[in-house]
Amino acid sequence: MFREPLLTLLLHKPYGVLSQFTPEPGSKWGCLADWVNVPDVYAAGRLDADSEGLLVLTANGRLQQRLTDPRFGHWRTYWVQVEGIPETCQLDALRSGVLVKQRRTRPAKAECLPAEQQQTLVERNPPIRTRLSIPTTWLQLSLREGRNRQVRRMTAAVGLPTLRLIRQSIDLMDGGPALSIEGLVSGQWRELRSSENQRLIGLLNRQPKRR
Repeated sequence: MFREPLLTLLLHKPYGVLSQFTPEPGSKWGCLADWVNVPDVYAAGRLDADSEGLLVLTANGRLQQRLTDPRFGHWRTYWVQVEGIPETCQLDALRSGVLVKQRRTRPAKAECLPAEQQQTLVERNPPIRTRLSIPTTWLQLSLREGRNRQVRRMTAAVGLPTLRLIRQSIDLMDGGPALSIEGLVSGQWRELRSSENQRLIGLLNRQPKRR
């Protein structure tokens, strides 16, 4: 049974940063080493460089595998700014699954982001492109899988191109609150609280039903 404390951090990854600690030769993007000076931690999962939000960094390989294995179905919630105003049929398509690279996505949760949550968002640096003739809408989209650029490809498939993408939270599926970027500004990170650490230890010791 696993008992040791876990060296694990929550980072609000900024736009323009790769989900790795070494730079890519010739790349225009930065890397995690520009923001986090803690040795021996690695990303559990990834966010594309042009996406923002929650990234879990851990020194525990088992935890990396547990959080990223799609068989366990951890809900990941994203706040997504799209071009256009979604119709009910477009949201229904996201919920039921769309074809991405000849594979249908799992059922998702999709709704317009409430106005009070939109008010907490800070403008991105650099700002998104805008077109005066086309409005934008913020969606809240929750997925249980993490295929390459999946959110962007899903919204594009229903005619709602993604302009900005922020991962807001990851659900540990234990009945407690999801791990989230709440309280963290872009580029800021924190270590897990003791209660969160105990939940992750419980996650590794539990044999959940695979979904």
